[in-house]
Amino acid sequence: MVQIGRFNRLKVIKQLDIGVRLDAGGWGDILLPKRYVPEQCQVGDELEVFIYLDSEDRLIATNQRPKAQAGEFAWLSVVSVSRIGAFLDWGLPKDLLVPFAEQKAPMEVGKSYLVRVFVDSSNRLAGSTKIDRFLDDTGLGLKPRQEVRLLIADRTELGMKAIVNHRYWGLLYQNEVFRPLRKGQRVKGYIKRIREDGKLELSLEKPGYAKVEGIAQQILDKLQASGGFLPVSDNSTPEQVQAHFGISKKAFKQAIGALYKQQLIVIEEQGIRLPA
Repeated sequence: MVQIGRFNRLKVIKQLDIGVRLDAGGWGDILLPKRYVPEQCQVGDELEVFIYLDSEDRLIATNQRPKAQAGEFAWLSVVSVSRIGAFLDWGLPKDLLVPFAEQKAPMEVGKSYLVRVFVDSSNRLAGSTKIDRFLDDTGLGLKPRQEVRLLIADRTELGMKAIVNHRYWGLLYQNEVFRPLRKGQRVKGYIKRIREDGKLELSLEKPGYAKVEGIAQQILDKLQASGGFLPVSDNSTPEQVQAHFGISKKAFKQAIGALYKQQLIVIEEQGIRLPA
């Protein structure tokens, strides 16, 4: 079934001078304008296209990728404000409307806001900055150590709030983040812990030994790229470790300990090196 505001795989059923028609099932056929039609496209081909309403409220397809699909969040900038709401740049020719009723606070041209994209009752795509109503504070269905997708949302006294899999709130503690993060950044993360109240504590590093394995490979790669020696070791400060690898000193020590046991590195007072 075709989903408005999402990517769909549709079959080409007719070729025209202005583009191709795609079979959208119960929605009829939808135009993919000529400028988006791949070379050598033929009737019967299946294309991955994004479906939305154009400026005349007609269903239309594109292979351009918006900054967020329906049901997803993104940081978007306001390009204009009218009597019906604010219009945001979300990567498509038709800007995304955030009606005044969906604005947590009045939006201003030139500023960026965290927005949730949704399909309204008229099948038009719209945005909302009243994001809390779309998110769950409890991680129902998630498990510790699970890999997840994170969207960095805001900075707090404890660390960085992040949206998990476009469905949940979670927190990255500041003292466990060893690389710069910015609002709107999308990163891979992990469920570190699900608290008794259901709230999610997050990590950017793989939990347990799987984390050490990933960091160990990173260390080996950097050693090879630097000629076999790096001036960082057990005696290095946490800041030096972070500058070289973007990880905690504890994780670094676990990783080089594992590499040493496998005789893959030599640990010296001034640094670590590959064996001769």
